[in-house]
Amino acid sequence: MERIAEQVFLYDFYGELLTEHQKQVYEDVVLNDMSLSEIAQDLGISRQGVHDLVKRCDKILKGYEEKLHLVEKFMNCKKQIEKICDLTDHYQDHVEETMEEIKQISREILEEL
Repeated sequence: MERIAEQVFLYDFYGELLTEHQKQVYEDVVLNDMSLSEIAQDLGISRQGVHDLVKRCDKILKGYEEKLHLVEKFMNCKKQIEKICDLTDHYQDHVEETMEEIKQISREILEEL
């Protein structure tokens, strides 16, 4: 997964577990695409302090994902739903087979949730 996309997904799932200060800085870097220097100036801290905080947040968020796997489960469900959509677009030729495959994918999604 692309680094920025990974950071956004991790933040979407686990961002509320960060402190308010961590959230503010992480959002500015990842979501608002601000430079470390801009954030440092706004907050009255060093650029290195911002860099260290972002690294620490990355580590915290990745730690949550390693334990909970919510992003991984979400991505798997998304792929399975996309497959269901593809199957429904081309089901006319093999209705019974397609319906059975959709049922199987649906069961897998339910088990994962």
